[in-house]
Amino acid sequence: MLGWVISCHDDRAQELLDRLENKYGPLPQCRAVNYWRGLSANMLSRMMCEALHQTDSGDGVIFLTDSAGAAPYRVASLMSHKHSGCEVIAGIHYSLIEQMVPMRESMSSSAFRQRIVELGTPGVTSLWHQQQKKSAFCSTA
Repeated sequence: MLGWVISCHDDRAQELLDRLENKYGPLPQCRAVNYWRGLSANMLSRMMCEALHQTDSGDGVIFLTDSAGAAPYRVASLMSHKHSGCEVIAGIHYSLIEQMVPMRESMSSSAFRQRIVELGTPGVTSLWHQQQKKSAFCSTA
């Protein structure tokens, strides 16, 4: 099963997880990491690292963040390079995550990444998709 680390500004991550668990019951391998104003990047990194290790069963972990480029997205992006099977998604919202709950058990992390971006277009993206855009502008002369 894919682990989920939901990380958003203020208390939105915990609110999303609470709402999901109110509907589906306890969600194994899911953690919320709230990013509060004034929280240092080092502390956010430590919190997200702990959540990564708590949610990773070896099948991969999906970082679900609220906005591309913001601190939770940047920290997750750095962490994903050190751990195989990690994907970073930005632009998430409740109805999108809710659609993805049943897919946690059957999809690979890359298939999950592709599907959530397809369902959430145009406001949802992933680190992988952003990297593909940037590499299109790089030429090999």
